[in-house]
Amino acid sequence: MTKICLVGAGSTVFAQSILGDVLSIPALQHAEISLFDIDAERLETSLTVTRRIGETLGIKDLKVSSHLERRPALDGADFVILMMQVGGYKPATVTDFEIPEKYGLGQTIGDTLGIGGIMRGLRTIPVLFDICADMEELCPDATLLQYVNPMAINCWAIKEKFPNIKVVGLCHSVQETAHELAGMLGVDPHALHYRCGGINHVAFYSKFELVHPDGTHEDLYPRLKQMAQDRTYPEYDEVRFDMLRRVGHFVTESSMHFSEYSSWYLKAAHPEIVKKNQLRIGEYLYRCEEQIAEWRELQKELEGDAPLEVERSNEYAAGIIEGIVTGKPQTIWGNVPNNGLIPALPDDCIVEVPCHVDRNGISPMRAEPMPSMLTSIMGKSIAVQREVVNAAVTGKKDSIYHAAMLDPHTSAELTLDQSSAMVDELLAAHDDWLPRYT
Repeated sequence: MTKICLVGAGSTVFAQSILGDVLSIPALQHAEISLFDIDAERLETSLTVTRRIGETLGIKDLKVSSHLERRPALDGADFVILMMQVGGYKPATVTDFEIPEKYGLGQTIGDTLGIGGIMRGLRTIPVLFDICADMEELCPDATLLQYVNPMAINCWAIKEKFPNIKVVGLCHSVQETAHELAGMLGVDPHALHYRCGGINHVAFYSKFELVHPDGTHEDLYPRLKQMAQDRTYPEYDEVRFDMLRRVGHFVTESSMHFSEYSSWYLKAAHPEIVKKNQLRIGEYLYRCEEQIAEWRELQKELEGDAPLEVERSNEYAAGIIEGIVTGKPQTIWGNVPNNGLIPALPDDCIVEVPCHVDRNGISPMRAEPMPSMLTSIMGKSIAVQREVVNAAVTGKKDSIYHAAMLDPHTSAELTLDQSSAMVDELLAAHDDWLPRYT
């Protein structure tokens, strides 16, 4: 029997999406579902959601268990899905925004790069190491589906410390952006053919086409570029279409996210620029509040008698599990060690490339060649990622300072002295979540 363990299962809304996908696949309806979280209330809600999904789908012998201890949940797992947020919204994430703001450094999302991404990575990696150590003992052959941000930093750290763990980082930005663009262009998203490569949240489409009923392919880039020129795109996507005008390729992550990965768009000291680019300082905090309200609303719904709706999402987890368990071929975009997949990027970094999935597991494919300007943009993020991983693996505090120094957004807004002082204050504030650095 296939055993699927969700770590951080108290992220109920996301767990509902993933489990709805998994249990909608007939071949997986007899899998054992193991839920783990440290928050008893949220865990109980997710257990109820799982059972309600089974009822909706007519699964009479659903096998599901919940655990407040990690090791029993992991024991014998075939697939481990990570979806936790170390430190939570309060106090950790709020601190990631409030302290930098004192120094004049405004952030939008703060979960991938920038000082918020750096601190989130430093909090998360020790927990990842504990999970991987347990997996080596309790489920050494399991496939680790890693959804936790900062994606590339987390996957890179696992590769360095636990090279035998079978891990792939998963995000929805590639397929979600493709669907968004299909909507803007008025075409069927299921008729798209695209190729994409780069690093997580800084990947670009090398090919974006529409496949017509007669089998012919239409290049959609001319239409996208015309939209960029005519400014007929949605106002919220100013940053990405500006990038398209300047570098000729469309980036996969949202404008709100991507604005933090460079020195160009997010200028807290210049609110007119922030307004022009349709950005909102502290955006992630607003989203967290909305997600908490959504979870409370879900709790109320579960107390009623209304059927729980189950719809397939565009997340990759269920397809990967189906591919490995049944052999049904799948194509996903996964975050994996480079090792020459994108020759212009360092071999040891984590890249986001197409992957083939079947009974043999996850097999990354080489990305198509891309312009040097794009790999140069990626290189800015990779430099920061490398220093965060160095800090986590070696315990050297200097690497944290170096990560902040190299970060494009931080270095554009703060002096080196301000950057170092901010790091010190954040390390002190997050002391309970961090190991000791020397």
